[in-house]
This record gives sequence, structure tokens and C-alpha cells, in this order.
Amino acid sequence: MREDVELNIKTLHAKHGQEAVKICMNNSEIDLVLMDLKMPIMNGFEATKLIKVFRPNLPIVAQTAYSTGEEKGQAISAGCDDFISKPISEETLNETIVKYLIIK
Repeated sequence: MREDVELNIKTLHAKHGQEAVKICMNNSEIDLVLMDLKMPIMNGFEATKLIKVFRPNLPIVAQTAYSTGEEKGQAISAGCDDFISKPISEETLNETIVKYLIIK
């Protein structure tokens, strides 16, 4: 991991998948989504599918505490670009941010 990187990050929080879709639709400056798969109203799988329709190149990283191989496969099939399991360590979060937000 690069130690010399400083990012100005603004965090937006959605309470459910339907709200996540709306936030992504109304904020073109979003560069990365950390998508919880288990949410009320609309789950992360469905939210990801909808977001990818209008933002196909927006990186979406699935996150869940219930990580199984099957669930990871479902997340990737839904359009997620990556998958991380909770609890998420600071190192894993930093590596994910660098992977998707730092131009190499």
C-alpha cells in the first residue's frame, strides 16, 4: 500500500438499497460504492444491478458479514466489481480504496 496518498473523501450513507440507487443516480461525482448486500427495502444485489444500468463503470464493492462462496458469486453476477467480508480491517479498506480510486 502506498503511504504517501492523500484523498479528499466525502462519504454518503444509504439506509437501504433503494436509497443507494437514488444517491448514485443523483450524484455523478461518486467514484466508488461500498455496497452492503443485506439491506431492507431493496438488497445490495438488486441495487447493484440497477446502478450498473446507468453507471456501468462505477466500481461497486460488495460487503457482508455472511460471506460464502455462493454469496460472493451472486455479488459478482449482480455486477459487483469486488467483494470484502465484514468486519473490514483498516488495511483491507485502504487497499480497496487505493485499488479503485488511485490511478496507477
